[in-house]
This record gives sequence, C-alpha cells and structure tokens, in this order.
Amino acid sequence: MTSVDTAWAVMERFYAAEAAYVAAGGHGKADYSEVAAYLDPEVVLYQAPGLPFTGTGVWRGRDGMERFLAAFSETWESMEFLEQEHWGNGDTVVVRNRVLFRSRATGREVDTLILQLIRVRDGRMLECRPFYWDPAAVAGVCDRQKLERL
Repeated sequence: MTSVDTAWAVMERFYAAEAAYVAAGGHGKADYSEVAAYLDPEVVLYQAPGLPFTGTGVWRGRDGMERFLAAFSETWESMEFLEQEHWGNGDTVVVRNRVLFRSRATGREVDTLILQLIRVRDGRMLECRPFYWDPAAVAGVCDRQKLERL
C-alpha cells in the first residue's frame, strides 16, 4: 500500500466515524474515541469564516477537534457522502466530497461540494483545510430567520 493509499484509507475511516458521531448527536451523546483514533495529537483544522460551525476558524489538537465536532453536530442532524474522489502525493490527499447535510435547526437539506486538502502523519490526520463550493447555501439552510422569510 502506498502512502497515498494509506492517507486515503485513514480518511475513509475518519469520514465514517465522523458521520456516525454526527448522526448519534455529537458531544455528550456519541463516543468521540472512534473519531479521535484517526487524529494526530497535533491535528489542525482550518475552517473558512462565515459558516455556522466554524467558530474562530482554527481548531487545534484532539480537544480542539472535539469542540469543532460538538459545534458541527449541533448544526447538522446528518451528513451523507454521496460521491468522493481523491488524489494524492505522499502523505497529502485532496478529497472532493459531494455531501448531503440536514440542518438540526430547520430540517432543510443542502447537497454541496467540499474540497479538502489533507495531510496525514503516521496513519492519522495531521491537517485539514476544507473549501466549500457554496458557503452561503450551507449557512442558509441552517438559518431559521431566513427560512421564516421564505
């Protein structure tokens, strides 16, 4: 198995654990240890501003990722990976995800694309930089006030 295959294999297992964590209700309701098993102790997640779950935009370490996933799980009732493609070089993988999210606040869904640049070290995610195709649509399905105006 090449390191690219390894990086992708790590991410496949991470995505499955993340989706199960969100579906179980997240922090306080789901077991975080399965997600944490795929995270390097020095993991860093860089989220773009303007989304309902990004907070400061930078989440560090397994504890930071747990706080991020708590906010993420409060936002989303479910996430389903509809399509995934990946490319890589060494311990870096780029993943194109087509994801269907369902908002906890509104029950509305958004089918969107997310491109992620991910670095893996020793079989665990070290860094993730997601890029959302349509952040306004993602934020819009979570906005109760916007829903009430429609």
